[in-house]
Amino acid sequence: MSDAAAPAASAAPAEDLQAKLNVDDKPAAAAEAPAEAPHPSGLSLDERFALARSVAEECISDEELRALLAKKPLPVAYDGFEPSGRMHIAQGVMKAINVNKLTKAGCHFKFWVADWFAQLNNKMGGDLKKIQTVGKYMVEVWKAVGMDLSKVEFLSSSEEINKRPDEYWTLVMDIARKNNLKRIIRCSQIMGRAETDDLSAAQIFYPCMQCADIFFLKADICQLGMDQRKVNMLAREYCDDIKRKLKPIILSHRMMPGLLEGQEKMSKSDPNSAIFMEDTEAEVNTKIKKAYCPPKVTAGNPCVEYVKYIVLPWFGHFEVRRPAEHGGDKKYMSAEELVADYEEGNLHPGDLKAGLSRHLNAILQPVRDHFENNAEAKELLKKVKSYKVTK
Repeated sequence: MSDAAAPAASAAPAEDLQAKLNVDDKPAAAAEAPAEAPHPSGLSLDERFALARSVAEECISDEELRALLAKKPLPVAYDGFEPSGRMHIAQGVMKAINVNKLTKAGCHFKFWVADWFAQLNNKMGGDLKKIQTVGKYMVEVWKAVGMDLSKVEFLSSSEEINKRPDEYWTLVMDIARKNNLKRIIRCSQIMGRAETDDLSAAQIFYPCMQCADIFFLKADICQLGMDQRKVNMLAREYCDDIKRKLKPIILSHRMMPGLLEGQEKMSKSDPNSAIFMEDTEAEVNTKIKKAYCPPKVTAGNPCVEYVKYIVLPWFGHFEVRRPAEHGGDKKYMSAEELVADYEEGNLHPGDLKAGLSRHLNAILQPVRDHFENNAEAKELLKKVKSYKVTK
């Protein structure tokens, strides 16, 4: 980018210009470091890096991310999702938080609406029309919850691949040719499958396609969950195979646990394991009331996780309301403060749950209103709720 503050060379007499170029009369230590060029976001490189890095539990790698942000004004970040049923709060709210952070940091975000992938993975019974309906519903959720869509693009995998099939399938075949079956099966976690599952041929093909997506979409950053790490690493390994220097940077966000004891991950097939984006206020209250929340224990406590990774990033605080004899009202400004109080027994599970329900309902109310008042969105939700969720 050009520096508007720099004076034109022709504006100064030749002798003045020569004097400015003559550094003999100044010690070398006095020379000023070049100023950082302003970014369109208005943020410094340090601020943009911190913002982008904050979305991820793991980054591969920090050095590459910083270099990308320094060199490329508008990096491309991507996430792909299978339209496979109602959207839970981690996919709805956490993804909105992460996308808004990345676009604020100067990224263009591409959402890969993976309809063909959902069909390959037998979601919605493999019915492509139902899958595409679910995809439209999911976009409506993100619109309603407050995702900044000014730098966001939703791309349908079936449509985009059919526009450039020669480019896409050449990539897929090359990735498949350069990897053995064992390495591809190791990626089965990305589909919610285990390596020991009886996989269909379509599900073995799936990881090669997802790896190809990254290059097809010209993504600089893969911003997916930790459960997608293996295929993102496959893409970096493929770069080594083809001698490509610039590898996709992996920003893997945390996976939220289910609400019940022992549930490592939310499940769309178990309605009690998660808060869904259009759940009623009563449904949210009931689910949180039943949620696993052992006193003085924060490890593996889904209620504490919800506060740390959903409520605090959204509101910037978490407020507990209680009678004076039970400690009175308190506003937590950081996760560390909340965790310390909870582990010391200064915050009771009942008070934590009541505050959590209140905050979650405040986040979800605009979504409920949208699906109640917008006729098209209301019809989409009605159809999605009527579909049977298949694994």
